[in-house]
Amino acid sequence: MLRLTRIKRAVKRSPTLRNFYFRAASLHHRARLRARLRGAWLGGSLKGSEQPTSVNPENMIWIFCTARSGSTWLKSMLNDLVEGEVWEEPKVGRLFGEFYSRYAREKPNQLRRVNYVLGDPTREAWTKALRYFVLQTAWASHPSITPERYLIVKEPGGAIGAPLLMEALPESRMVLLARDPRDFAASVLDAIKKGGWMYEGLNEWARRDLSSERAVLRYLKVLSKQYVRQMSNGKKAFDSHGGPKILLKYDDLREDTLGTMRHVCAALAIPVDEQRLARAVVRHSWEKVSEREKGAGKFYRKATPGGWQVDLTPEQGRIVEDITAPLIEEFSFP
Repeated sequence: MLRLTRIKRAVKRSPTLRNFYFRAASLHHRARLRARLRGAWLGGSLKGSEQPTSVNPENMIWIFCTARSGSTWLKSMLNDLVEGEVWEEPKVGRLFGEFYSRYAREKPNQLRRVNYVLGDPTREAWTKALRYFVLQTAWASHPSITPERYLIVKEPGGAIGAPLLMEALPESRMVLLARDPRDFAASVLDAIKKGGWMYEGLNEWARRDLSSERAVLRYLKVLSKQYVRQMSNGKKAFDSHGGPKILLKYDDLREDTLGTMRHVCAALAIPVDEQRLARAVVRHSWEKVSEREKGAGKFYRKATPGGWQVDLTPEQGRIVEDITAPLIEEFSFP
């Protein structure tokens, strides 16, 4: 187990190893997918270019949030509680959400054009197309899934596209996972600094020089605006969504994990055995994480709501608060 952990860590930190892994995994998956399609066509269940549709949108559980909000933890516990699979960061929320939001913000007149690909006059058509796209690509990523099984969709950074996705999939189950923007900013800063767990995996052009306080303050403004775009859209989708849903705060998940997860399952209409729930909570608890895997610069950093008060200077904290104040109030963060 220790050797496997070291291999995973090496792959995460090395762009060369990561590229090799993804290429090998891609080739393996494509061969597996073609074999399943060939079997379906030969068996007579599919004709021509017809594609299978075995992903049940009602059994999709979407986790929308920013990065560094506890989505890996939540996903792992949910995955222990249901029979299904995980769609790990498909980025479909960003794919459609960032494009649509940018035009809605900067060129709102485009939305009224018939020829604009995501225009209001053709909204019904492209919403149906978006639904088809999501369900087909979800199946292509998980060809063994069946309609009665769940698909947990972990979408950190995808909340910007949540309004479009939930409109296209109104029967899906939705989690809006909110973390204090100051803790979010502190965690990202720690991850991308030199020596941080994200730093080694970034290409040189993506690395940021945070050696000066001025550069840190500038980056905090970028992160704060990103948080506002993401979580504002996430809240908009949550308010409009008619299917099973829950607004979940990371702070509550840390304070009372068992009770909060019990509430999550009830809100999402997920039947769960109490003993199985307790086992999942214990298995994925902070205490179960190896001490070698915890600490500054690591993926498992500190898991302490309010830790930003130690991590950020007063000026850095004010920068984040000035930009995210409406959402700090909206989500009732102290």
